[in-house]
Amino acid sequence: MKHRSLPLSCAIAATLLAACASDPPPRVDDAELQIDVPADWSARAASAANDDQDAQLRSDWWKQFGDERLDRLVAAGLEHNRDLRASAARLQAAAAAHRIAGGPLLPELDLAFDANRSRRVFIGFPFGGGGVPSSTFTTYGLSLGVRWELDIWGRLSSADRAALADQEAALHDLQAARLSLVAQICRAWFAAVEAREQLALAEATAEAFERTLADVRDRFRRGVRPALEVHQAATNLANAEANTAQRRELLQRALRQLDVLVGRYPDGAFDATASLDVTLDDVPAGLPADLLLRRPDLRAAERRVAAAGCRVDSARAALWPKLALTASGGTTSTDLEDLVDSDFRVWSVGANLLEPLFRGGALRAEVARQQAVRAEAFANYGSAVLRAFGEVEDILATEQQLQQRRAHLSDAARHAAQARDLARERWQLGLTDFLAVADGQRQAFQTESARITITRQRLDNRIDLLLALGGGYGEQENESE
Repeated sequence: MKHRSLPLSCAIAATLLAACASDPPPRVDDAELQIDVPADWSARAASAANDDQDAQLRSDWWKQFGDERLDRLVAAGLEHNRDLRASAARLQAAAAAHRIAGGPLLPELDLAFDANRSRRVFIGFPFGGGGVPSSTFTTYGLSLGVRWELDIWGRLSSADRAALADQEAALHDLQAARLSLVAQICRAWFAAVEAREQLALAEATAEAFERTLADVRDRFRRGVRPALEVHQAATNLANAEANTAQRRELLQRALRQLDVLVGRYPDGAFDATASLDVTLDDVPAGLPADLLLRRPDLRAAERRVAAAGCRVDSARAALWPKLALTASGGTTSTDLEDLVDSDFRVWSVGANLLEPLFRGGALRAEVARQQAVRAEAFANYGSAVLRAFGEVEDILATEQQLQQRRAHLSDAARHAAQARDLARERWQLGLTDFLAVADGQRQAFQTESARITITRQRLDNRIDLLLALGGGYGEQENESE
């Protein structure tokens, strides 16, 4: 049997239908946060299009990397990832909890059918004959009962609205989990691509060291070079081969991590041959205040504050009297066929007013507890907002630094390669010793490896930026959820 996670579009539709049946609590006033949000980001380096506030948010932001294999991996992850399925199940549970919370707002109807057979004995009565006199009879009853608590003070409706806010928070949690999963898959993919490039570089370096060792040995046998250079070249080759083995292990680890994210057995057999040299467009970061409405994790935290506020209202309403209306009607008889005879009908109506007088302070303590829960949720919301602002500021500031470092490392790699080739030519001409050759080879390898790493870090930073902003921007492409 094939299991599929709850589609995000269906979850949104379910929440909208629930919102039509119930009035959701209003959004928390962000002024309560007492956070002086600037008009623009402090770090302005990320994008020349930073002032474009009309860019449309898009959910398929990973397609800007232009890799069809990455697109297929994301689609597989959205369908098969177990953590995303768990988040979808939590949304279903929250929707069910909302339906449960809304049940007491409507009248309760119960249909009952009773059948009783009993025996009575008569002690002390002067009946003749032997034994104790007794009577055995059977009674049947059919009734319909109605009970309805009038929600005069809003206790039940507040609980229902709190459950609806919980459901909305669960929906935003699912959206946040989806966004986080896509980011993890993208990072894991580029980590695997980097590991593949690092392995190729390590293998090429080992081959170069092997050719150098063969050249040094040939010169040693001809008495041109000393034995010291043979050992130095052999040391370099052994280190390069050890590094190649380590890079191969890191590649397999990255591929297995990618397998787990997309929900398949981690055999590490996926081919991650691709390029890290991806052209990245500018990203309009928008206004800082946009994060409060854009990021699903912040929206979920805000909905939890709203839910806690509704539970405070429900706890306060519990201090007031409860009024319930009851009614029942049916038939009762000693013969089963008489249950449909109106001559045997019975009925009752009533009203119940319950005013709590003494509960040992439990009701007021519940109000205080719910107020504390609301204060905690609000503090957590404020902390999440500050962390979100800090994440975006850090990533925006890092973007330009990574671009500069990548440019410098590209220059360093080019010069190191030229220095390596020049050192080898001078060594072959006898103009320098082997240490210059070995150092040139190591420098060329290290700088090229650092260039590959910084290229991947630049991609990771862009992924982190899109995640911190709540998604990507640009023209929305068709996407099946």
